[in-house]
Amino acid sequence: MSNFSQTISAMSATIISLLVGLSSSVAQEAGLVPAQTSVTAASSHGAARTHANSLPRSGTQKRTELARIAPPSAAKQEHRLILQVNTNDPASMNLALNNALNVTQYYKEVGEAVKVEVITFGPGLHMLRDDTSPVKARIEEMALSTPEVSFKACGNTQEKMQKAENKDIPIVAQAQVVRSGVVRVMQLQEQGWTYVKP
Repeated sequence: MSNFSQTISAMSATIISLLVGLSSSVAQEAGLVPAQTSVTAASSHGAARTHANSLPRSGTQKRTELARIAPPSAAKQEHRLILQVNTNDPASMNLALNNALNVTQYYKEVGEAVKVEVITFGPGLHMLRDDTSPVKARIEEMALSTPEVSFKACGNTQEKMQKAENKDIPIVAQAQVVRSGVVRVMQLQEQGWTYVKP
């Protein structure tokens, strides 16, 4: 019976040592504790030593273990949103600006990064036209108070409007002209941005 007790005691010490080594290794990866070369677990026969990296773990297991112990800040990501405006409708333009403000405010409150890009093309270009925008004052204010929001104007639409109206089409200073608004939407979606049409 004494051999059996000794065997159980030795197995328990080994299991404890392995668990402590695994926990320590994952905690080190998460930056919760400084790196150590070994971990010690006491047993009735002395100290069983196990190197912290002696347990093979797959990348998926490491990530799962890390997610369990890592603080919430370690899992933060940048959220990215496209808001499309393609109608010359002040209500739609204001809705897009409201959505941009609501999204940025939400992520500021939860401490996560966010980028919002408002992309205009077709009749929606009036939103960013310096001479016709019904929301010009709001855009100027947002550029100062909410730098997470940027504005893009379709160059193709601007060129067509210039030909149709036989004059230069000025764009508000807070916006950047891109070659094609639709292509810009596609490029951002291909990079994983979320697309919303208000």
